[in-house]
Amino acid sequence: MDTAIPVNGEGQAGIFIRARERAERLRETCRARLCVMDARMRTLSAEPEEGAATAEYAVVLVAATGFAALLVAILKSDAVRKMLLDIVKKALMMGG
Repeated sequence: MDTAIPVNGEGQAGIFIRARERAERLRETCRARLCVMDARMRTLSAEPEEGAATAEYAVVLVAATGFAALLVAILKSDAVRKMLLDIVKKALMMGG
């Protein structure tokens, strides 16, 4: 087996250099992913109820918006508008 191994200018075989570079990239990628996973785990263990509180606020906001829309629909009706105007007129006449 007289297979020639390419050698770079420093006298090292190119295949080993590429393998070492690839191993270094993989190690850096693994380290970065482990750091992200560690940060996520620490965040989840620190505030386990945080997501639940946010979901509760969202449900309350949706309910409040629906109630406000219902009030607007009721107040736009002619009967309710007339009743409210009558109440305001009586209140102004009593004060004057």
